[in-house]
Amino acid sequence: MTAPKAKQKNILTPVMEDYLEAIYDIGLEKKVVRVRDIAEKMSVRMPTVTSMLKNLSGRELVEYEKYEHVELSARGKKVAKEMHRRHRVLRSFLIDILKIDHRTADDQACKMEHALSSVTLDRFVDFMSFIHECPRAGENWLEHFDEFRKHGHQPGTCRANLDAFACELPFQAQSETGEDRGVEAE
Repeated sequence: MTAPKAKQKNILTPVMEDYLEAIYDIGLEKKVVRVRDIAEKMSVRMPTVTSMLKNLSGRELVEYEKYEHVELSARGKKVAKEMHRRHRVLRSFLIDILKIDHRTADDQACKMEHALSSVTLDRFVDFMSFIHECPRAGENWLEHFDEFRKHGHQPGTCRANLDAFACELPFQAQSETGEDRGVEAE
């Protein structure tokens, strides 16, 4: 049994989302978006783009007439902007946090952006903000993560990193019971 036409119109495949994002990205760089620009960005032939544009136009996501430029509808622009945001967040996480090379990160972000829920993506954003705004293991704790990733768990290294971090912060030492011992770190 197939879904009603109205419901099918709202379901977008990852490829459709990629086309909308590509149109949006090209529009950020150029005044008008043409079929050849999309074909180049998507690494496909122009007839393939034309076919997809007809599909997207039928779903009221783009405005397109043969031999004319392409524009996103309000609904298409909303989807495209969200895909663009998802891609940027994931790419940034992969490059800045996991230290993945740019080309691989871009490719992987494109694949991941379609699968994650908004809640999960927001957690990525929150985690990246936390890392940059509230470092808990010293300024170079991501370098420690990179070492951990490369060499595995090494208890002595972890303890040394923790001790080094403890020496970095001014604080009042407290006993395990929470009593103030009046000791200040320099």
